[in-house]
Amino acid sequence: MANPVVALTMGDPAGVGPEIVMKALALEEPYRICRPLVVGDAARLRAAGQIVRAALEVVPVDDPAAGAYRRGRVDCVDVGLVPPDLPWGKLSAAAGNAAYHYVARAVELAMAGKAQAICTAPLNKEALHAGGHVYPGHTELLAKLSGTKEVSMMLATPKMRVIHVTTHIGLVDAVEKIDPGLVERTILRGHEALVHAGIQRPRIAVCGINPHAGEHGLFGRGEEEQKVAPGIEAARRKGATGAEGPLPADTVFFRASRGDFDLVVAMYHDQGHGPVKVLGLEAGVNITVGLPFVRTSVDHGTAFDIAGTGKADERSLLQALRDAVALAPK
Repeated sequence: MANPVVALTMGDPAGVGPEIVMKALALEEPYRICRPLVVGDAARLRAAGQIVRAALEVVPVDDPAAGAYRRGRVDCVDVGLVPPDLPWGKLSAAAGNAAYHYVARAVELAMAGKAQAICTAPLNKEALHAGGHVYPGHTELLAKLSGTKEVSMMLATPKMRVIHVTTHIGLVDAVEKIDPGLVERTILRGHEALVHAGIQRPRIAVCGINPHAGEHGLFGRGEEEQKVAPGIEAARRKGATGAEGPLPADTVFFRASRGDFDLVVAMYHDQGHGPVKVLGLEAGVNITVGLPFVRTSVDHGTAFDIAGTGKADERSLLQALRDAVALAPK
């Protein structure tokens, strides 16, 4: 059986994306586990290769079937759009526009069945907006491009997985948005993803919203009883029997890191992101759950402060590729 084609988007061309792509593809492992197809800019990849001292041939291809997929050669769907004089590490509307089109082309390939998964290098939200594409981030952009009504963001590390009920909205708006139906759907999406990954009965810890999960109404305005608990019960009735909560967020992540749970359901962005990133960005992977295709990503940003220096760490991208392969249709 042929290895899956993974459409690897280059990310914001002014950030560290081109460098980590070239560093990762200089190694043997990506070619052993998949057929990596970069969607980006061939000239920018060559420039990044010089910076990171990766002696790789970058070859433009029009279609995944034309790729050679062998170490030493980087197959690239050359979307272009990068000005030759684009500086490294600077916010740019042109770079934001290019990053959008890389994602859009990757989605086209995945929806057409020409790629079995998408793995994304980081884009910059401000640059994306400056380029005329107003989305909070990759997750929402991918949902729109694929016509998916609702998706969930899952962060994964070797010690912990966290799925989010809400993501890129303010805290007050997040609490207002959370309702039993959204909690239920998030739990079920996480449950389904883990069963697909081989965990037959996932143990799922669902966080509360307030300190100490409200402590039976002492803190907050009854959000746990009104918004969270009914969603957990509904998810359990539909098969997620390993779900429990609402649990206090100040202890649940410690318990998950020692192996008590397979997945934590966080209610809002920082509740879930903080604990994961403390464990180390180099091992973190962002997975979008609910799309009609597999999508994984690095769990770090464009790092404009070190872009163009060759210092960027490719380990998160390598792990994202591994996870894309593990989740891709067999």
